[in-house]
Amino acid sequence: MATTRRRSVLVAHPSAELYGSDRVMLETVSALTARGERVVVVTPTDGPLLAEARRRGATAEIVGFPVLRKRLLSASGLARLAVALPTAIVRAIRMIRLHRVDAVYVSTLTIPVWLVAARLSGRVAVCHVHEAEAAARPIMKRALSTPLLLAQAIATNSEFSAGVLAEPYPALGARTTVVLNAVDGPPAPTPPRGTLSGSVRLAYVGRLSERKGVDLCVAAVKLLADRGRDATLDIVGDVFDGYEWFAVQLRQYVADNGLEERVRFLGFRPSVWEELDAADIALVPSRLDEPFGNTAVEAVLARRPVVVSETSGLREAAAGYPSAVFVRPGDAEAIADAVERIADDWDTFRRDAETARDDAAERHSRARYDDAILAVIDRADPHDGGHF
Repeated sequence: MATTRRRSVLVAHPSAELYGSDRVMLETVSALTARGERVVVVTPTDGPLLAEARRRGATAEIVGFPVLRKRLLSASGLARLAVALPTAIVRAIRMIRLHRVDAVYVSTLTIPVWLVAARLSGRVAVCHVHEAEAAARPIMKRALSTPLLLAQAIATNSEFSAGVLAEPYPALGARTTVVLNAVDGPPAPTPPRGTLSGSVRLAYVGRLSERKGVDLCVAAVKLLADRGRDATLDIVGDVFDGYEWFAVQLRQYVADNGLEERVRFLGFRPSVWEELDAADIALVPSRLDEPFGNTAVEAVLARRPVVVSETSGLREAAAGYPSAVFVRPGDAEAIADAVERIADDWDTFRRDAETARDDAAERHSRARYDDAILAVIDRADPHDGGHF
């Protein structure tokens, strides 16, 4: 695309880690820098994401701004947020002007301060939404969606997310485009084991939280042991800051039920392919709505059968893959049943897992994502027919 100068995009993101939405944001950075954009990434904390952003050609800085975490969604939390917002908006406007950016790409709706600052600065505002709370109260849905009225273009990671956003403001639907996440697979995925000799090896990858259902995985291991089925579980991931109590409770449950030899806590890993290679079956057991399910796609790309909660965006993420088994959300027994079903028909699921990988690789390729997200950003320009 012809241009007379190198354009600049500020990318605002709520964390500096390397989980699902973090990696999606980094792919957007890669797409922008690859076509010559000057990119500035800002996060409120330090972490491994900043080094990754720099490696992809962006400038990366730490800037203090509030993030809408669940603990802020209370009367006292919202009061603290209201006090912090004016200062945060001024700081954001200064960053926008300092770097002379043409557009602000806001990664997730949990950092509305950047949408406000972009519009007050007269810049293009794009929001990429990775969240969806279908079960939230109507007033909360409206509160979360209201800042999106400031965005000239919106990307979401699933039809489910798009539908949730449009409930309080149907007009947002015309500005919203579904862009499937780019999900990298391992360069050379190890084939599934030919036979399941010894323990069935299970893996959970993701945040340690009740919402994500990692405790259901542990409970399923206990149920399998009670049934005489030998199974082990590797837990790959860590908690959000402030939720360390959940990890303590989870470890206590493991100890109380004598599962120390069956359950391993491996912590956060920047790459999960080695852990998925070591597994036979991946578990994605979210209790509540998920806007999408990168970890389910990663399991398919790793050529592993996957047990997935049948809810919200997870249905879209794992739809059409014969190696995926859907289970009722919040049901450890259903997870244990699904593991046994896969183990008892291993030859079929092993073959299905190998063929499903090709479909996932095409559906979630970087090239497809890059074209789609750049088209959304370009359409946000109010001046020259869709380009800023």
